[in-house]
Amino acid sequence: MPKQWFVLRVQSNREDKVRNSLVELSKARGLEGMISKVLVPSEKVSEIKGGKKKITERKIYPGYIMAEVEVDDLGQIPKEIWFLIRETPGAGDFIGGQSKPVPMASYEVEKLLSEIEHKEEKPRAKIEFREGEKVRVKEGPFENYDGIIEEVLPASGRVKVMLTVFGRATPVELEYWQVEAI
Repeated sequence: MPKQWFVLRVQSNREDKVRNSLVELSKARGLEGMISKVLVPSEKVSEIKGGKKKITERKIYPGYIMAEVEVDDLGQIPKEIWFLIRETPGAGDFIGGQSKPVPMASYEVEKLLSEIEHKEEKPRAKIEFREGEKVRVKEGPFENYDGIIEEVLPASGRVKVMLTVFGRATPVELEYWQVEAI
């Protein structure tokens, strides 16, 4: 039987619990072959709080999980799977409607799976600054200087800040944790 990916609404902050319940229920009813994968897309984010680096996991799509489900010749989800998913605690509706859920397009599935694969390699810095925001340097040679964020460089975990040094505007690249919002 062919398989399709579907998006399922779930209770927020319970994505992992719903995923685990769905997997356990499918095993208990002998339907694990019909639901091959259930994903909660997430990424690792590094942030510095209180001077300590902390890596946390953040949901990419809070309130949603993705499931690869076996479909019949008409592209419909079999009734036993439909009821299994609907009876799972915390699970809501499929995206696309009550009676006929719409499967994800193949390019969306490929993009999602490649994003998940690449996100597992290294954590991304959590930078909460925006261009034009006023900041104060809290560490380094420019400590206590005030400036304006010119550019946010999330790939390197840095920000470019325009500081006034000796009466001249000077662009300085700093680590995101070296500045604080004013």
